[in-house]
This record gives sequence, structure tokens and C-alpha cells, in this order.
Amino acid sequence: MSPYRDHRAPGGRQNRPSRKQRAATANQASNKGGTGAGQTSDAHVSGGVRLQKVLAEAGLGSRRACEQLIVDGRVEVDGSIVTELGTRIDPETQSVYVDTVRISTQTKKVYLVLNKPAGVVSTMSDPEGRPCLADYVRNNTERLFHVGRLDTETEGIILLTNDGELSNRLAHPRYEIPKTYIAKVKGQLAKDAGAILKAGIDLEDGFVKVDDFKLVDSTPGKSVVELTLHSGRNRIVRRLLAEIGHPVERLVRLKFGPIVLDEQKQGKIRPLRSDEVGALFEAVGL
Repeated sequence: MSPYRDHRAPGGRQNRPSRKQRAATANQASNKGGTGAGQTSDAHVSGGVRLQKVLAEAGLGSRRACEQLIVDGRVEVDGSIVTELGTRIDPETQSVYVDTVRISTQTKKVYLVLNKPAGVVSTMSDPEGRPCLADYVRNNTERLFHVGRLDTETEGIILLTNDGELSNRLAHPRYEIPKTYIAKVKGQLAKDAGAILKAGIDLEDGFVKVDDFKLVDSTPGKSVVELTLHSGRNRIVRRLLAEIGHPVERLVRLKFGPIVLDEQKQGKIRPLRSDEVGALFEAVGL
């Protein structure tokens, strides 16, 4: 269930607030100080799509539930709170927020997450004929970009989208998007391994450190570790662990910013939920 769905959604027309009640809600909403100016506005676009329909198609619940979000003053369009149910907008050009989280309303935009298996090349084509990302989106007609990349033997989360601005920002070092990995490595780690990685290591292409590190499991000759870092350099996790004497045997990316692998099976691809896309927007200031 979407986190935006409201249990107070009206069950019938008789439950809709009156115009006077909506006006009172608008006055209260204007003092909330949301993403925009906090001033109420109908943000109306002649010939546009009804706002409640846009919200419903973005996965925020039934139209009734989305109407309640609007009259409760929880929806902003282009930075202004909208409480009028008759509002029509252009979902391709206007920005919509629910509870200050931006919602993806552009029907032509595609946001996917793949749990990449080992052996798949992180490109949309491969001249050597190896399995690649395009193999998982052959039924998609849009031109998709992969956000960053994983080396061929690394598994886990990789994002694909046709939203060029979002893709560029997620990959840019300026936004410091954290990525979390779990690695099976050779050898038993020294007690100070985590401290060394957090303090940072000077590699041939510059200094880098991890944001978080923990030992998950240890058996004779093997260890499992989890680490988070925001660097996107090539094979950075493998190189860091090798530098402290623990070559990686298996590596999986569990998280990319706010997106979590969770129970998604290997080789499966799925569209991101509206709240996940909104969380990505927030992470890069869109």
C-alpha cells in the first residue's frame, strides 16, 4: 500500500467536504510552509488533467483517496498548495508534491530497478555478445540510461531510466549518493579493519573512505562484511578491500540511495514506486 493512501478517504459523495470546509482547510494549509511558498492556488491549466486523476495514476490510491489528499491541503503544484477538486494540471510540465515529497507524474518517464546477476555487463549493448542490461528491457520502447554501473561480476541494484537529469545527478559526486554493499571476502578481518576503512585509504586514483562498516559473519578463512560509501569510482569496493588484504569473492549492492533491494529476486526488474521516485528526487534536490 502506498504511504500516501489515507484511511480517511471518503466512501461516497456525501462525505466530501463542503466548499466552506475546503476554504477553511485552505486557510490552515497556507500556514504549513510546505515545499513551496505555502500559499493556496488552484494552479489550473485549461484542458489539463484533473489533479486527483494524476495522483491516482501515480499510484497514490483511489481517486476518492486522492481527493481527500487534496482537500486536506497535502498536495502542492508548482510550490503552491492546491485544495480545489476541480483543478486541472499539465502532468508533463508541472511539479506535484504530496506531504513535501515530489511525485513522478510524467507519463513518458520510466524508472526501473534491476537486481543484476553476476556475468551481466552494465551497458545497454555489448559488442562481444555478452549478457547486458538491454536484455532485461527489450519490451521497453524508450531509450534508457543506466545510473552508474556495476562491474560484470558484481550483483545487485542498478537503476535504469529515461530521465536524463535525474540520472546525471544521481551519478554526480556532488550529491554524494550512498551505496551499501555486502561482500564475501577471503580471510578473517583484523579488529581494526573497519577503523582503517572509515579513516580512509589513499589509492592510486585518490583518497577514499567508507561511511559505514560492519562485520556480518566470520568463519575460518572467510568473512562477510557490509559497507556503505558514496564514491562511485570503478571497482572501488573491490579495490578497498583488496588494499587491506581481503580480496572479494562475491559482491552485492544492497542499496542505492533510498532504493533497497529487499526481497527482489536476482534477474528481476520492476518499476519504482511513486514514493521511491520521490525519494530519489529529494536526494538530488529535484
